[in-house]
Amino acid sequence: MQWAHQLSPRQWWRDLSVTAFTAGFVATLVGFTSSIAIIFRAAQGFGATQGEISSWIWALCIGCGLTSLLPSLWMRKPVMIAWSTPGAVVLATAAAGGQFHIADAVGAFIVSSVLITLAGVSGWFERIMHRIPLAVAAALLAGVLARFSMQAFSAAGTAPGLVVTMLLVYLAGKRFSPRYAVVWTLLAGVIYAAMRGMLDWSAVRIGLAQPVFTYPQFSLQAVTSLALPLFIVTMASQNLPGVAAIRAAGYEMPISALITMTGFASLILAPLGGYALNLSAITAAIAMGPEAHPDKSKRYMAAVVWGLFMLLIGIFGVAVTGMLVAFPPQLVEAIAGLALLSTIGTSLMLALDQQQHREVAVITFLVTLSGVELLGIGSAFWGVVAGVVALLIQDYAPRRRV
Repeated sequence: MQWAHQLSPRQWWRDLSVTAFTAGFVATLVGFTSSIAIIFRAAQGFGATQGEISSWIWALCIGCGLTSLLPSLWMRKPVMIAWSTPGAVVLATAAAGGQFHIADAVGAFIVSSVLITLAGVSGWFERIMHRIPLAVAAALLAGVLARFSMQAFSAAGTAPGLVVTMLLVYLAGKRFSPRYAVVWTLLAGVIYAAMRGMLDWSAVRIGLAQPVFTYPQFSLQAVTSLALPLFIVTMASQNLPGVAAIRAAGYEMPISALITMTGFASLILAPLGGYALNLSAITAAIAMGPEAHPDKSKRYMAAVVWGLFMLLIGIFGVAVTGMLVAFPPQLVEAIAGLALLSTIGTSLMLALDQQQHREVAVITFLVTLSGVELLGIGSAFWGVVAGVVALLIQDYAPRRRV
């Protein structure tokens, strides 16, 4: 009976709100436009044809849409699944060398997907995450989001009128209409961009994306140079802060089951270009924050909207991609940064709440914020490493007797 209640379209409609819809749209705008160019570059580097590049977008969007939409409706919690942006960077970097063809890349996608699935089935990733204190996890999330959110203010250097207008509307919205502050900010940004001729509709085309199957090719070199780095950065730079976002928002979710789902979905979609799906951090923070809905139990609709938009992009990829790309990058950066301010503040509050872990949290936050990259692994992983090492030294190292 409860299952029937959860699947009631009437209940979904009641839970849908303007703020949840806006949060889902902003997440789509940010998640898609912030990394689509990297995916294009990686696919082209592997020698993919235009049809194969379109298939990559189709596979990634359909995968993100279904793995976000269905679990969110099932659990009535915001499950946000995205593709691995750091993974796309790894692929683009490797593709630039010209050593690998698209068949090698697809073989690497399959190997990485199997490893992600095993990480979920075995439960080792969730066990590790449970051992990381909330202060470290919250500081990690704050560092990831703050690094991204700073782009909102750096964008003022190239489009000061747009960014300042959006900032003023956001602050006024927070004062007089806090629930709809992000809605008004987005509308103000779009109106300003339209009036100033900053919207580029030349990329809009009518057409449907179609999947193209690529037969995989396996080699030791592709496994070591593509598959293993893709697996490591997806787990360390995406799934790890993704879990931190879930914990900071106060949700309890079956992490191992979700990791298994993303790995299995990636495995199915790998021959079509779906190189890696994972838990989202930045777009998840947008959907899980209070701007999506003041009632935490209804924020799942923001993830549902995200999933629906991803499915639309996958199906009508050519036209929808052009529409999203039409927005100026400064508008995307500004709306993302402003929409994340509340979540950053909440994460910092959780990170610094306990005095005994305050310095550990600050170290985690600063290392993550620094953007340092070692051994091809991003700062999110090294922030956790630095925080855990500091925690071990502070709390568990034997103290000398005076």
